[in-house]
Amino acid sequence: MHGSRRQFLTLAASGLVTAQVGPRLVRAQAVVKIGTAVLGDYAMVGPVIVALEKGYFKRNGIDAELVPFRGGPDLLKAVIGGEILVGLTGATDILVFREAGAPIKMIAAQTSGNHFTLNGAPDIQRVADLRGKAIGVTKIGSTTWVFARLLAREHGWDPERDVKIVPLGGLDAQVAALSRKEIHAFVWGDGGAVLEAQGRSKVLERLDSVTPGWISQLVYASEDGIRKRPDDIRGVLRGLFEAIHFMRDDPDQAATLVSRTLRWDPKAVLVAHRLSGPLLSKDGTIDPRALRTMQDALLELGVLSRRLPPEDHYTTAFTPVKL
Repeated sequence: MHGSRRQFLTLAASGLVTAQVGPRLVRAQAVVKIGTAVLGDYAMVGPVIVALEKGYFKRNGIDAELVPFRGGPDLLKAVIGGEILVGLTGATDILVFREAGAPIKMIAAQTSGNHFTLNGAPDIQRVADLRGKAIGVTKIGSTTWVFARLLAREHGWDPERDVKIVPLGGLDAQVAALSRKEIHAFVWGDGGAVLEAQGRSKVLERLDSVTPGWISQLVYASEDGIRKRPDDIRGVLRGLFEAIHFMRDDPDQAATLVSRTLRWDPKAVLVAHRLSGPLLSKDGTIDPRALRTMQDALLELGVLSRRLPPEDHYTTAFTPVKL
């Protein structure tokens, strides 16, 4: 367990930069790369896309680029190395990474509650059918990996013997492996609802059923970035939360904007919005009770080996985000 937990911290970073768009509303004061743990997740990536398209970053003095990665561990290395200033990832990452000694801190909650889903192949009728079969996740140590283990515990399975948890990377790789029957299900965010709408898989279970009191996704930065570039971080957060307010107020137009980058049909994006939109935070406020609940679950699973004080994992210097 310890080897797996620390091994993923050494994984090489990789990703694709998408071009920024939107009118320049003020003179850009900084070039900021914003990383996301994956691309195919509306709640995680949608606010960045909308902020780029609507010019919200520009309005807050930020010249931004979106850099999606293939999982939280890959993003972590880029944040620590200074390539990425602000990272958006699954919230269990902060607990695992901090315990492993990563010099990072949560700066805002992005998606409260749990919007992740377990998505099965068309011939899988129920979760119980997955015993003895393979479940896809992004990376060892990632949020999807943690949820797969939580799911196994919920159903009384040994996650080492009763199911096979397979790290595969992004959503395209998960779907391809599912179609080849190399896996029989995978854990994902709101993209799972999109795939169900497309008839390519079906949601077997909402994972909020196994994780009461949760933060699904968060925004974080390195301690060095927090110390040296607080104004840039504030500008990024204001742009993100302006975008979240727009997504809540006009989900149809937001879906059109997001669909161009995610390459999902706008109607499919609206399916994801119905799942995740109500969970998007209005001001980024961090709930320490949710962090403690998450920490309890990870300790029980053996994902964490020690309990750090919840306040070691976050800073309140940037929240609530004031627009």
